[in-house]
Amino acid sequence: MSEVLSSTAPAEGRISGARVIEHPQWAVLKQAVEAIRPWQSKDGSIDFTADGAPTRDDAVRTVGRVVDAVEQLSPLLPHDADYHRAMVADLRRWADGGFTVPDFLDSLLAFQPAADRRDGRQHLVVFPMYTQNGNPDRNLEAVVMRVVWPAWLAELERTRYDNPLFVSITFEDFTPGYDTNSAVLFPETVAVREAPERWTWGAIFCDREAARFRAVTAAAVDTLGLRLPEDAAALVEDQDLAQQTFSLWDMVHDRTHSHGDLPFDPFMIKQRAPFWMYGLEELRCDLTSFREAVRLQQEGHPMGLRVQYAILFDRLFRFPVTGERVRNYDGLGGQLLFSYLHKHDAVRWTDNTLHIDWERAPQVTNQLCAEIETLYRDGIDRPKLVHWFAAYDLVATYLSPHPGSVWAKGPDALDLTLPPRKLVDDVLADEFPLSMFYEALAKKLRQVIASTKGVTGHGALGAAA
Repeated sequence: MSEVLSSTAPAEGRISGARVIEHPQWAVLKQAVEAIRPWQSKDGSIDFTADGAPTRDDAVRTVGRVVDAVEQLSPLLPHDADYHRAMVADLRRWADGGFTVPDFLDSLLAFQPAADRRDGRQHLVVFPMYTQNGNPDRNLEAVVMRVVWPAWLAELERTRYDNPLFVSITFEDFTPGYDTNSAVLFPETVAVREAPERWTWGAIFCDREAARFRAVTAAAVDTLGLRLPEDAAALVEDQDLAQQTFSLWDMVHDRTHSHGDLPFDPFMIKQRAPFWMYGLEELRCDLTSFREAVRLQQEGHPMGLRVQYAILFDRLFRFPVTGERVRNYDGLGGQLLFSYLHKHDAVRWTDNTLHIDWERAPQVTNQLCAEIETLYRDGIDRPKLVHWFAAYDLVATYLSPHPGSVWAKGPDALDLTLPPRKLVDDVLADEFPLSMFYEALAKKLRQVIASTKGVTGHGALGAAA
């Protein structure tokens, strides 16, 4: 197993073949898609009366170039033949219908990357979509990606962490919607006439996650004077190793959303809740992944310790200081983990140097996971608003609320005649502000975090060939 996980090990069983992006028609496809994107409205339609709009004939011809390019590239990807035929039909129907709000449900249903996951397999995707943490509009996007599914990961999924919908991927190339911070390809972002009864896949770009992790962690370690163990330093230095690590972390995290004692919709997509609830859910999934990584390490699996390092460093260094301070639930989870570790003496900031007790940190991290799981288990018996307050109290035990917070004053400060979803309006955009430690760290890391926008494994410093 250790040979498989080595960054220098041969890619046994890995699919080879011509790279789609090296075919001349990929450049044609990209240019055509990039011509269409500025013409589109927020919902993906084209308003031919708007300033700078093309003529209808120009739009039809440009979509025709997309269709021609897809048809010439498709033979390189026989496993996607049905999807590409459906995609071409959706593109033509969009054009024939006058470029109203696009509907790509047929091609979305035909695209099934999780049905036969093979390491190194390429996919060419064209959809009108928004990119999470990227472009909020449903523009046409084209992406070439490659599946990361080594034998050791497939075996863990088959025997231990069943997640038949999960696909780990890397970027080959993409149009501007992915020149952003987005690191996911999710079917629910695609423009369709109606949502299908169930989603059948979800893909995460492990190369972008790994590259951001490496850049920000390296800068934070240097800034904070943290001394890394040798194996942690090796993880930060090796792009391929980091990608494999994130593949396992993401797979366990993703499945955790629907496992455990859940007092609510697993992905929380059908309810309006205070943002700390989303923060706790994402943190719960990460801490569950951490706990599983500890178990893997105890069993001698070489990825166990690496996943622990990745979760700690990303959660402590990148999450709290990335993005705006507006309902930043991932940032909140990172702040909470740091504070919990600090107050339980697993992390110390003294003499302007960060110290981590590498033996104590896993125990304390698992302890926080247990506290959140207890909150969830008890929440099954609570009304929604009572559960929200219990979650608030857990967070506020370790993070100081904003001095102007209404929620911090307790239930008597809120109008409890309103339904819970209305009380969310009383939550401040930054209910739990950054500590002085993180305010200073944010200033130090601002430039390196900005530099990771649009990064891929190909552009990461020290990326494996």
